[in-house]
Amino acid sequence: MTTNLTHASYAKNPSVLRVGLLRGGIEIKQFLRQRESVVFTLLFPVMLLFIFGSVFKDTIAPGVTFSRYFVAGMIASGLVNTGFQQLAITIPMERDFGTLKRLRGIPMSPVSYFIGKVILVTTSMLVQVAMLMAFGTAFFGLKLPTTADLWLRFTWLVIVGSICSTILGIAFSSIPKSGRGASAVVSPIVIVLQFFSGVFFVFSSLPKWMQDFAAIFPLKWLTQGMRSVFLPDSFSIREVARSWELGKTFLVLVIWIIVGTLWALRSFKWSDK
Repeated sequence: MTTNLTHASYAKNPSVLRVGLLRGGIEIKQFLRQRESVVFTLLFPVMLLFIFGSVFKDTIAPGVTFSRYFVAGMIASGLVNTGFQQLAITIPMERDFGTLKRLRGIPMSPVSYFIGKVILVTTSMLVQVAMLMAFGTAFFGLKLPTTADLWLRFTWLVIVGSICSTILGIAFSSIPKSGRGASAVVSPIVIVLQFFSGVFFVFSSLPKWMQDFAAIFPLKWLTQGMRSVFLPDSFSIREVARSWELGKTFLVLVIWIIVGTLWALRSFKWSDK
């Protein structure tokens, strides 16, 4: 009798994970219905790749063209686009529309809501990174990793970078005062960090104050990490520290994950009130 009641209760009250997976499917469907979001999140980085990669073809080091350097930076930047930027803009919009308040009023764990967001970010990230790698390889001389060590490095950079970007996007979503103004607040920050972090310019050629400022934030370390995957190992001497600093990259990203988690726990709002 007890067993039957347990099964019945489980059937009526699906697990947090199951609800989160269902919520993830809804998030993806809603995202695909918003053509502007699809274009801005997935296609805009590819468009930038074609523009900058086609215009700037200079050789910046033996065997390394700027377009190849740029692709590595755009792959790192893609993690920021699909995580931080996407969530920091869409969550305030959902708050404005009352979506968060309604979700909070139904018997769904908040964890399930965030699982849904993670699924959306992961899906978007995989699609965008795959597109950038494919177009970079086909048109801009990008060379994919040839050893297991490099693929392992690429994997942990994507995983840790995505976690960091997602958590910071959730945390920063409390900053915009309204959903309409979220893009105006978030997008300039991302663009400035891209310029300062070695995406659009060779990082070592930037003024020192820009380098020092960029080193505070995760994107600089993600771009440097991705260069260690997609550029020759000899290029490491062109970095400011004359090495890839992979240990420091991991440490900075983990620190930001901790900071973002504490920030999100203290500041996340389900409604404007």
